[in-house]
Amino acid sequence: MIMSSSCKLSLASSRRASEGEISELIFKLQALLPERNRRELRRVSKEESLREVCSYIKKLNKEVDDLSERLFQLLASTVDADALTIILQL
Repeated sequence: MIMSSSCKLSLASSRRASEGEISELIFKLQALLPERNRRELRRVSKEESLREVCSYIKKLNKEVDDLSERLFQLLASTVDADALTIILQL
């Protein structure tokens, strides 16, 4: 059964998360942060905790992008070197 977007939105808005559920989810997100950041978040608001988690996720995304670019460059240079070796052997 496929649900329309408006139906999904209606179901989502009809069920509000309890304060305990929100706190539990924030705690789980905080557990994903490096130890240094987790210690700092113990004394801040939920909003600040979420900001810190979002910032960390953005940082990780940037690192993935940078590493992907570096890997692409290394693979490209390897392919070029191999092609040059084949050409020189001819």
